[in-house]
Amino acid sequence: MKIAAIILALPMAAMASGCATGSSATAPVGDAAAPVAHAKLLAGDGSSRGEATVTQAADGLHVLVRGQGLTPGMHAVHVHTAGSCAPPDFASAGGHWNPTGHKHGKDNPAGMHMGDMPNMIAGADGAGEMEYVIPGGTVSSGTTPLLDGDGAAVVIHAQADDNKTDPAGNAGGRVACGVLSAG
Repeated sequence: MKIAAIILALPMAAMASGCATGSSATAPVGDAAAPVAHAKLLAGDGSSRGEATVTQAADGLHVLVRGQGLTPGMHAVHVHTAGSCAPPDFASAGGHWNPTGHKHGKDNPAGMHMGDMPNMIAGADGAGEMEYVIPGGTVSSGTTPLLDGDGAAVVIHAQADDNKTDPAGNAGGRVACGVLSAG
């Protein structure tokens, strides 16, 4: 019985330490000492579309986006350059966060923006989740702070990002937006 309990406990311990998710020895996404930014994602009509959390670690910014109420299918998710989400189209969030001056997309030979992230799949229930590490970014200090003078926002788009077309990957309209705030 003790052996069975130990065997069952090992995967739980591995998950708690970050081993099961493939994360390195850097600060995990929920480390209380790490700088963090949060956003409530809203649709143009003000209804909830989920939340985003950005946690600073030694390897960059760990981004977790949980969407809800989305059209089932693939959606682009980006960090945008301005901390503004004026409905209904969220154009006030500006372009993608790009402090390094690159082109758009991981498949663009001249890319990519720091705010470019993988697509998120929303299931039949309209819910989806995406996790990504933005290498080299910081929440509010250093040479590439996310929360600079005009802040930043997380945006979910209507369509998938093609990962190469500048400036926005043909991702379609902005269906959800959330202003990132520290703490």
